[in-house]
Amino acid sequence: MTQSKQLTVALLGAGSMGSAVGQTLTQGGARVLTTLEGRSAASASRAREAGMEDASLESLAACDFILSIVPPAVAVESAERIASVLARAEGNPVYVDCNAINPDTVKKIARALEPTGTPFVDGAIIGLPSAPKFYMSGPHAAHTRQLADGGLVVRVLDGPVGAASALKMSYAGITKGLAAIASAMSLAAMRNGAGDALLDELAESQPALAAWLAANVPRMPPKAYRWLAEMEEIAQFIGGEFAEHRIYEGAAGLYARLASDRDATDALERFFNERGK
Repeated sequence: MTQSKQLTVALLGAGSMGSAVGQTLTQGGARVLTTLEGRSAASASRAREAGMEDASLESLAACDFILSIVPPAVAVESAERIASVLARAEGNPVYVDCNAINPDTVKKIARALEPTGTPFVDGAIIGLPSAPKFYMSGPHAAHTRQLADGGLVVRVLDGPVGAASALKMSYAGITKGLAAIASAMSLAAMRNGAGDALLDELAESQPALAAWLAANVPRMPPKAYRWLAEMEEIAQFIGGEFAEHRIYEGAAGLYARLASDRDATDALERFFNERGK
């Protein structure tokens, strides 16, 4: 009986999501490589705990798949960095961009990789690091079903490159946009003496919404610095010709403030945590 070849996956990005995905894959029997050059001590520690191996870019280019899970602001840079290595590589890995970026940015990455001959897949992650779902689109998306053998939840969309990212932008625009609106109005209510009354009214007339906010807003502040770039991508996704893109420019501004305004984030956490008990 012929033993099947071990799945090899390269991960660009060893943050909380990347490390969680790496751990799922290693537990599923895959060999997972990443590069820890320039990464923080915390990221390096997470990667090692997840069973990921520190490797060169050349080793990453020899894997079956390359999954890019990096902050939106460096998604293009990360692809361009490895493109020169892929151009020289003997293998032909499938490059899956899993970042929270708009379809135009995804297509820019696809164009950067096109000269290397690397099959490109537009990917989108929806869900927490503990239970992410991967949506894939583009002509090579069917190849990613193999990642399900490594334990990932993979859903292939019947759409071109850009479809998966459009789904991510739309979903995040609703969920993270709602968190931004709730944070902005809660802070305004507290500044004007109406905070307690606001939560009481939400609990009475919108109990499902009140419960969602209590569960999600307090855990948002540590992520605000990452959500800033995501809101900017969503604004670009909507398009400057549509007035509603300014909603997400405003959300980006809010998250930029919350990333550095400890008084505001502490107020939000106390507001929802203490009243939610």
